[in-house]
Amino acid sequence: MKSTSNDPRRHGINRRHALCCTGALAAGLFTSLGARADRGPADGDDGGSPWRNPCRGTLPAELARHDVVLSAFDGLDATKLVDVHAHLLGTGDSGSGCTIHPSMRQWWRPLEVLRRKVILNAACIDEDAGSVDRAYVQRLSSLAADFPAGARWWLYAFAHAADDDGRERPDWSTFTVPDAYAAEVAAAHPARFDWVASIHPYRPDAVERLRQAAARGAQAVKWLPSAMNIDLASPRCRPFYDALVATGLPLVVHCGEEAAAPGARQEAYGNPLAVRAPLAAGVTVIVAHAASLGHAHDTDRPSAPKVPAFDLWARVMDENRGSPRLLADLSAVFQRNRRPTVWRRILEREDWHAQLLHGSDHPLPGVMPLTSLDKLVAAGLLAAADAPVLQRVRAHNPLLADFVLKRRLALGSVRLPPSVFEGVALARLRAASSAAGRDAAATTNPTTT
Repeated sequence: MKSTSNDPRRHGINRRHALCCTGALAAGLFTSLGARADRGPADGDDGGSPWRNPCRGTLPAELARHDVVLSAFDGLDATKLVDVHAHLLGTGDSGSGCTIHPSMRQWWRPLEVLRRKVILNAACIDEDAGSVDRAYVQRLSSLAADFPAGARWWLYAFAHAADDDGRERPDWSTFTVPDAYAAEVAAAHPARFDWVASIHPYRPDAVERLRQAAARGAQAVKWLPSAMNIDLASPRCRPFYDALVATGLPLVVHCGEEAAAPGARQEAYGNPLAVRAPLAAGVTVIVAHAASLGHAHDTDRPSAPKVPAFDLWARVMDENRGSPRLLADLSAVFQRNRRPTVWRRILEREDWHAQLLHGSDHPLPGVMPLTSLDKLVAAGLLAAADAPVLQRVRAHNPLLADFVLKRRLALGSVRLPPSVFEGVALARLRAASSAAGRDAAATTNPTTT
């Protein structure tokens, strides 16, 4: 892997920041959680460590047939199940073109080295066992095999960060996954995987890359603005927005705090209110994680202090209530570093449910400390009897455990409806895009008599 320079202001091996990164894959995750002794009987009671994924392999038949697992599929058309937020990762050892930042292999950067080790453990990858690239895909395929036929996953590419002139900045890029590789993996596993492109809009060839991705079957485009250095309100994005509208592809935008891939560290660019810009341009936006982590400035009230990013996302949702062009995925939303008030609002706001989508954020479900079943039980959202079963399932298949957990959550009689997991909002979007395409074709080539 090519070595790059490192700007400590951008990629800072900053202990204070790392200790706050309990959200994902950082040493701060274990540093902050490991100091706590609040593990209850459900967390880690499968006999393994509460901090490491035990990677127990094939799901035993008795667990696969357990009522808690089977009931998760009740009322759901499993052939339509779609996870719209799953990551592809690799080191490039298969020629994939994937990269990780050099700091993740530098022993004098212990926090970044641990970041790498945490994600590999979450994905059950042994770096010494052949190709990391191939092992990652093989493991994900084996996890998917525990789901009924027809269930699908969107696998994300992840572009380099770029500067304001559109030049790639490897030194700002925590990891990268090329579009071509994501498309290749999806093509090799057509029964399970689709792919999502990642294209920096400041690149001079961004629009052409988007057209190529659409032609190759990309389901969407993913941006992580704070890590990639993308200002959603910048006029430089407008040509890309127009091209997105023309292709009909949605834009997946990470909003709120980012911990797993700090990259360019432009945290202000993750403000949920910023998605108003692509929405105004006619783009369909999927807000990743429902902006459920961190704080942001309320730019509608410049003198006000920072507020939870989730509250700003809720404002935009209410402004676009019922709109098919503003959606959100629930990846990572029910992790232990989210507030119980967030969990309750997601469940109780039934008027939002038609705009929500299921996402796992794979491989994060395999980071054992990130999910506290006991906290969910204490919040009154999960039956105590479900927790030990879910913990055992996690030891074998964190992806399945994440899905079953979301299906079992309840606030009184309110649960997330099947439409969230069946991607009904996506089906409406595709139908609308097809209708718009037919209308445009009819306008361009009117039938004459």
